[in-house]
Formats: sequence, structure tokens, C-alpha cells
Amino acid sequence: MRVVLQKVNHAQVAIAGEVVGKIGKGYMLLVGFAPTDGDEQLDYLVHKIVNLRVFEDQDGKMNRGLRDVDGAILSISQFTLYADTKHGNRPGFSKAAKPAIAEPLYNRFNAKLAATGIHVETGHFGADMQVDLENDGPVTIIYEK
Repeated sequence: MRVVLQKVNHAQVAIAGEVVGKIGKGYMLLVGFAPTDGDEQLDYLVHKIVNLRVFEDQDGKMNRGLRDVDGAILSISQFTLYADTKHGNRPGFSKAAKPAIAEPLYNRFNAKLAATGIHVETGHFGADMQVDLENDGPVTIIYEK
């Protein structure tokens, strides 16, 4: 499982011009799955993400988490996180989970995030989406489990 996390002032995802997910301050996640991923990976990354402290405290140090700033999560599925570009110029995606595996994992991941009490918005699995965000910091963290 791979997650690219960006701390944002705001973010939204649209499909065919219609906004389907939108947040203010929080994290925008790009989420990809491998065929072998399961609850162990989901639980580990949910814990890491909701407990991450990258928001500034009164001293300007990254010491506050999502709950401390009343933040939200925008989660977007992105199988291209498993692109293989070692051979040629066209990426291969054989290391990414097929939709029949990845979609249920994505839905469970988002449900587990929401179960922590954090507000979660999403894109639509497998859709052609347009993402608009204002990165804060910038702060970008890559997780892999």
C-alpha cells in the first residue's frame, strides 16, 4: 500500500466538472494498493495518518495533528502510484492491485479513517478525476507498508 499525503489549506476533487469531494484544512491523500494488501496495511497507515503531527503549534513547530486543527481528509484512489518505469517510456502497472481487489480495500481504508472521528471526503474509485489543492508548507509525506 502506498499513500502520498499532502498537507493542504483546501482541496477538492471533481468528475466531469462536478465537485464530488471537498475539504478545508487537512490532508489530501493519493492512495494505491498492491495485490497482497489487507487489513494489516490499512490499520497501520490509518494509525500513522490520523496521528501524524505536521501542523504548527504556537511556537511554529510541527507538533499538532488533524484533531488539533479540526482538519479533514480528502482520499483519492490512484493506482499509478504503482507505476513501473524501469523498462521503456510507457509505465506498466502489473504491481498495482486489480480493481476487484483495490476497490474494496479503498472503501475499507476510508471507512477506517472515518471511524477515527476524522471527517473524510473521497473521489470515485476508477473515475477520471480532476484534483485541485493548495499545498500548505509544502508538506508532502510518502507512506508505504
